[in-house]
Amino acid sequence: MMAKGFILCADDFALTEGVSRAILDLLAQGKLTATGAMTNRPHWRRLAPDLSAFAGKADLGMHLNLTCAAPLSAMPRLAPGGILPGLKDVARAAALSHAVRAEIATEIARQLDAFEEALGRPPDFVDGHQHVHVLPGVRRALLDILARRYPAGSLYVRDPADRLSAIRARGVAVGKAFVIAGLATGFRSAALKRGLRVNRGFSGVAPFDPQRDFAADLARFLIEPGPCHLVMCHPGFVDDELASLDPVVASRPVEHAAIAAFVPPPGLPLSRFGALEA
Repeated sequence: MMAKGFILCADDFALTEGVSRAILDLLAQGKLTATGAMTNRPHWRRLAPDLSAFAGKADLGMHLNLTCAAPLSAMPRLAPGGILPGLKDVARAAALSHAVRAEIATEIARQLDAFEEALGRPPDFVDGHQHVHVLPGVRRALLDILARRYPAGSLYVRDPADRLSAIRARGVAVGKAFVIAGLATGFRSAALKRGLRVNRGFSGVAPFDPQRDFAADLARFLIEPGPCHLVMCHPGFVDDELASLDPVVASRPVEHAAIAAFVPPPGLPLSRFGALEA
């Protein structure tokens, strides 16, 4: 099936003020068609009204966060000091400990609650910071909670995998994209079995090098697009808080500038998920 367009989704809304303002700027320009919010961040409730202005114009989702800053719930086993650990530690603990998986399930529900309380509506989609949502110790809890909580077909989840031939053809962060695709093995089928919708085609895995030509990379991300293709991105304005929270800093304003100037190729327009899936 030919691609009818693509979703351009900015991750990390509410991570910091600067990241959020850059995303809001691009939404206002019509340069993004989706963004995922980190609802455990203290900026979320204050900035949610600004984001809600784009409901119906862009897909507004929850960016599940289990690896950055403080959780919303008590997690004495995974985050005994009140700060979430790094991705490798989360993956290991979730795979080995039933108690940790129970804490993660509670945190998932709390982050969904925070989204709904601030926006007054369910998310259009759910994905994960650092793709944590596809980890073997996380995915079952997430998919089961979404299937119980929302009507079948009412939201979608991000599958961060794609065909290996398409990843090679794009030629951007190929090894990293292969690792993520391997990590996501089986995620799509597990989501579909629970009545959840899933994108078909994914790109946007980047080396986060501020010296690279991100405009050229963005064009490469559209090589061999899937029929419901999703491109992730990480625009942002740098503020003092960002460097203390996330390793991706200097490349964010580069991405913002490139996306602001980006014109989709003929025949492949920016789109929301529903228009592509139909």
